[in-house]
Amino acid sequence: MTTSEPASTPAPPAPQRSKGFVVGRVAGAPVIITRSWFLAALILTVLFVPNVQAIAPGLGAGAYLVAFVFVLLLFASVFLHETAHALVARARGQNVTELAVTLWGGHTAYTGGLGRPLDGFLVAVVGPLTNLALAAGFWLAYQASPVLNVPTLLLYAGAVSNAFVGVFNLLPGLPLDGGQILESFVWAVTGRRTTGTIVAGWVGRLVAVGVLLWALVLPLVQGTSPNLTTVLWSALIGAFLWAGAGAAIANGRRREAVDALSARSLAAPALVVPLGSTVTEALAARAAAGAGAAAHRIVVVGHGDLPLAVVDDAAVAAVPAQARDLTQVDAVAVPFVHGSQVDPELAGTRLLEHLARSSGGARLVPVVEAGRVTGVLDLADVARAIRGT
Repeated sequence: MTTSEPASTPAPPAPQRSKGFVVGRVAGAPVIITRSWFLAALILTVLFVPNVQAIAPGLGAGAYLVAFVFVLLLFASVFLHETAHALVARARGQNVTELAVTLWGGHTAYTGGLGRPLDGFLVAVVGPLTNLALAAGFWLAYQASPVLNVPTLLLYAGAVSNAFVGVFNLLPGLPLDGGQILESFVWAVTGRRTTGTIVAGWVGRLVAVGVLLWALVLPLVQGTSPNLTTVLWSALIGAFLWAGAGAAIANGRRREAVDALSARSLAAPALVVPLGSTVTEALAARAAAGAGAAAHRIVVVGHGDLPLAVVDDAAVAAVPAQARDLTQVDAVAVPFVHGSQVDPELAGTRLLEHLARSSGGARLVPVVEAGRVTGVLDLADVARAIRGT
């Protein structure tokens, strides 16, 4: 029962949707039953049959039907858990992309970037609280039943399963909801979301190990032997949690590295020439700037130093020497997209979001400080820097 927030990129792709059957929409997003759910439903039905037979031995083959009804009840609770995530995420300004019911329960995917620790806390905590509220409702209905029969068995199972799902998801480690709550708390204390993500990821690894130790050590402490089925399930759940925690740690470190990126550090310095200058004049300006000017980009500016275009060095090299006095720089320059300029202080996700919003698909954008062009930012360099994180 995890939530996810894909990282931003200069040109973010459309969110990848889980494969499965779309059965409806919640908060504007598709509800998807993945193929793995059918495997989970089959396994859980078979595992629950002995409990049904122990309480109602006369059901015969009907025990499988009752067990399957319980599985449907369990996944309906999972769906309500994810619905709660989706509705609160949308209320906090996120774009919900899908609700998926899967082998491991379910997940809610959304984009938009959590702006405050409170957003992450509210989105995360509402899921487990939904399960605990359902557990309380099932338990009250079970207590009010005068006899123990199949319906009351389902009420009891609904209470226990929802209580387990609610409490388990509150364990303080990513990828569980409790991990996002811990992330939000550390974020609020330190002012850095990346620190919260990394801390909650490491705690998630401790939780993963703890789940397996619980299955192995607790029976020994109680003087019994570990149950093989319990150990296997704990190992599977622990592996899932370990992988999710590792992914969270990697994502936190990647986000931390992205936060260190800035337009100033990535941009090539600029040499400015006015519109109407010739190629000879542009090359003379570069030569006058000194030996280090070879790495500078020549920017053509108009009235008020408005950046218009960046000179293409390959196009300049193709101009015959005898024609350079007659060829104007705008003939060998690539125009900037209007409004694509960036401030040199833009950094991290704010820089990436600005580029995605304003670059218009162009590779080169001007860096402008106090109305003066100081550099040219190549989006290929930004992409390389991100991949290097």
